[in-house]
Amino acid sequence: MRKSHPVRRAVLATAATVSGIVLLLSLKPASDPGSAQAAGDAPPAAESVQGGARPIGDGTVTGDAAQTQYGAVQVRLTVSGGKITKAEAVQAPKGGQSDQVTSNAVPKLNQAAVRAQSADIDAVSGATYTSAGYKESLQSALDKARASAPADTGGGDAAQAKTVTGDVAQTQYGPVQVRITASGGKITKAEAVQAPKGGQSDQVTSNAVPKLNQAAVRAQSADIDAVSGATYTSAGYKESLQSALDKAGG
Repeated sequence: MRKSHPVRRAVLATAATVSGIVLLLSLKPASDPGSAQAAGDAPPAAESVQGGARPIGDGTVTGDAAQTQYGAVQVRLTVSGGKITKAEAVQAPKGGQSDQVTSNAVPKLNQAAVRAQSADIDAVSGATYTSAGYKESLQSALDKARASAPADTGGGDAAQAKTVTGDVAQTQYGPVQVRITASGGKITKAEAVQAPKGGQSDQVTSNAVPKLNQAAVRAQSADIDAVSGATYTSAGYKESLQSALDKAGG
C-alpha cells in the first residue's frame, strides 16, 4: 500500500479548515434585524407627543403653511389630554392633477399623524411633495402646541390650558359663537368664531366683538354689559359664552 506524503496530508488538512471557516462565515446574517429595527423603524423618543420633557398643550393649533412645488400645505391639529385627536389639512395643492393627488394623500396623512402622534410619518406614494409639505407644517403645529403647554405640568387640571367653544346662539341678524381659552381656572382669551356679517352688521360686529372679548376676560364670567348699538349681538355673545363656560366646568 502506498503511503501518503506528509506534506500532502498537511495541505489537505489546511484546505479543509479554510473551507469550514468560509462555510461558517457564509451562514452569518449580513445585518442584525434587531439593530436595523431600532435604528430605522422606531421613531425618535423626542418626537413622541408623550415625550415627558416635551408635552403639548391642549386645544386647536395650526402649523405654518409649507410651500411646495405644487402649492401650499397647512396642517391643523386638535389636541386633548396631551394627544393628537384630529389632524386636518386646511390648505393643500389643488387644480388639475393635484386634486386627485390631494384627495388620495391627505386623508392618509391625517390618519398617519394621529397614529404616530408625531411628524415622523411616511410619505404617501405618488404624493412626495405634498407629503413633505404636510410633515413640515405638522411639525410646526406640534412645536406651537408644545410652546403653549403650561410650564408646570404637574399641577393637575388647573394647570392645563383648555380651549372650549360654546354652542351657537341664533340672533335676529345671524349666529354668534364664542370660543374661550382657560388656564389655571381663569379665562385667558375669548373670541367670537361666528358673528353677524353683511351690510351694516359688518360695522356693528367689528365694533362690538373686540369689546365683548375684553369684557369676558375682565369679568371672568358671562355677566358682561351689552355693547351700545349691538344689543342682539351682545345677547348672542353672552349666551354662547355661558355655554362655553358650562362646558369648561364653570
